[in-house]
Amino acid sequence: MTQTPTTFSGATEQRDWVQAVRRGSACKCPSCGQGNLFRRYLKVADTCPKCSEELHHHRADDAPPYFTILIAGHFIIAGVMIVEEQFQPSYWLHLALWFPLTMGMCLWMLPRIKGALVGLQWALRMHGFGGHDSVDPAEPAPIPATPKEATF
Repeated sequence: MTQTPTTFSGATEQRDWVQAVRRGSACKCPSCGQGNLFRRYLKVADTCPKCSEELHHHRADDAPPYFTILIAGHFIIAGVMIVEEQFQPSYWLHLALWFPLTMGMCLWMLPRIKGALVGLQWALRMHGFGGHDSVDPAEPAPIPATPKEATF
């Protein structure tokens, strides 16, 4: 038996994913662009304080740290290589320069990347943003009935 997801709103108008990603990366609600997306540093608000859009459906999981490390790592490694080639500083100077720069860059980028991913999920109606989520962990799938064993 196949379960088709039902949407709560009858309209399935296409959402502008570019605008939603931009709003999310600005840490604003992907729907209205005015309300704060986060309650705390990385804790997404359950609903938008301005438009009441439900935001608790997001499932960013490990993607924001992955993309943050990927992007920051490229910039930091390129910088380390250029500085080493041009100036040959001592190791303690490398550590004093690159450790705080790496931490600052990652801490600055992480909520913006998470917001962009939440905005993308909202725009594409993923994980319940378009209505009912057929794979909602709060509503586990029914266990299929096993056929009764034949007795001989």
